[in-house]
Amino acid sequence: MRLLTLLALAAAACVSADPIPESYRQNGWFVGAQAYTFKEFSFFEAIAKTKEAGGNVIELFPGQAVKPGSKDKTHHSMSEATMAEIKAELDRQGVRAVNYGVVAAKNKEDVYAIMSFAKKMGLYAVCTESTEQVVHWESAAKEFDIKVAIHEHGTRITKDGKIDPKYKVWDPLYVLGVVESRDHRVGACADIGHWATSNLSSVWALKVLEGRIVSVHLKDKAAFGKSEVVVAGKGVVDVDGCLQELIRQKFDGHISIEHEADWKDSVPQVKHNIDFVKARAK
Repeated sequence: MRLLTLLALAAAACVSADPIPESYRQNGWFVGAQAYTFKEFSFFEAIAKTKEAGGNVIELFPGQAVKPGSKDKTHHSMSEATMAEIKAELDRQGVRAVNYGVVAAKNKEDVYAIMSFAKKMGLYAVCTESTEQVVHWESAAKEFDIKVAIHEHGTRITKDGKIDPKYKVWDPLYVLGVVESRDHRVGACADIGHWATSNLSSVWALKVLEGRIVSVHLKDKAAFGKSEVVVAGKGVVDVDGCLQELIRQKFDGHISIEHEADWKDSVPQVKHNIDFVKARAK
């Protein structure tokens, strides 16, 4: 019986992803960048730019060159050797990889390949819009003890000017319906900028998804609807109100700055956003 117990504990240990270590908190927050912000550069360079901007956590996205001159891409199919190289560089720069996405999954095999990769990388979560695979996401979330965050882009408009009914995840009420009956590890990535693209109040959307917010993509927008990204506090998104709402909800995931502008030189803007978050200690 004792042997069986030890074997069970060992099995549980090998399917657990590491939580974000407490040492990475900054004024109560886990805050850094989504590597897509630095998509014009390699992932190694994105790590350095995140650190330069004051962040110490980073979210990978699929398809970024691993390092300058490399043909390898950040992807859940990357080799063990490439994963080890990435981990070594993260450790060298003192930045923690915490999430991966936005990544699509067509079937159970895709879901499990993604979650297996996340386990090997020690990630806190993965980010996806593949809600049709929610049964498999939930199963894998339980098995690997890794969170799954349903992401949302802005509404898609058809040629006749109407909202495309096939694309539903822009609506937090739809996302809530997908996740609310699922395991607690299945929730939402709150993209407060994309909610503004969809002409929604981001504070209201956060309230809709209370208790289910896994991670946050933070950006401000110049206007509601399709508009340019601006730094926090200079646009229509109530970023301060969003942070206060996250504090009220006792949100304990990570915030990824996504500054989708100034592609060649965005470190100052990312730093502004990280400082904006850290100035609102929780």
